Amino acid sequence: MHDQARRGYGTAGAASAYERGRPGYPEDAVAELVRVLGVAPGATVLDLAAGTGKLTRQLMATGATLVAVEPVAAMRDQLARLAAGKVLGGAEPANPADGPGGGLSVLGGTAEAIPLRDGSLDAVTVGQAFHWFDAGRAVAELGRVLRPAGRLGLIWNARDESRPWVAEIGAILDRHAGDAPRYRDGRWRAAFDAADRFTPLRHRAFHHLHHLDRAAVLDRFASISFIAALPDTARARVLDEIGRVIDAEPSPAGQDRIGLPYRTDLYWCERRGG
Repeated sequence: MHDQARRGYGTAGAASAYERGRPGYPEDAVAELVRVLGVAPGATVLDLAAGTGKLTRQLMATGATLVAVEPVAAMRDQLARLAAGKVLGGAEPANPADGPGGGLSVLGGTAEAIPLRDGSLDAVTVGQAFHWFDAGRAVAELGRVLRPAGRLGLIWNARDESRPWVAEIGAILDRHAGDAPRYRDGRWRAAFDAADRFTPLRHRAFHHLHHLDRAAVLDRFASISFIAALPDTARARVLDEIGRVIDAEPSPAGQDRIGLPYRTDLYWCERRGG
């Protein structure tokens, strides 16, 4: 697990800020994800690097058997609390995919060492996370746990920096990014370009506007790994600078609810047979 992610997401406070500030995924994007992956009753689906369960909870209505795997204990705790009543209780099957249909199992684990048996999954989803993985090892693991013709879906909410005030916030964040992996640099794609076990990635984009109050907007940026990992004083300075940008922009300034714009990118591919 990358050190920035471990330090940035590893506390209860960081997990709570993540849950408060991060958007879920737009309904049309989730509907397309469900359609192209064949997520339905009778299917067994892994939500990998599930975090606080933003995507996991949106998939519950499908009736599929869900397994959420997340390496950070604080994130798993948030997920289990928010999905209370849905998480399977008692002794888990040795492989949750072998258990009764429906419901949700929450497990510790990483993309490079998925705690499920070979060929046990119909689909895997990854929300907001694949760029953190050791991509070559993760693609090999995904090929191992998916059945032939099983499908993989990757989804990201990316800030829409065509809005000048959002771009200004992006420039503030960029000063602190260091070597943290980022979705927008596209380096994560190389493992798929080199893989022969999956079909080429397909892509669709969706618009998404996340409405939240000013405090939650700041939580959203506080939840970014490399901001969350800063010392308290430095993080407070960054959030104060972002707050001044928000307050100076006529469209969100003084509004009870601020619309933070995103482009939601959905990618999917299929495990080849054999």
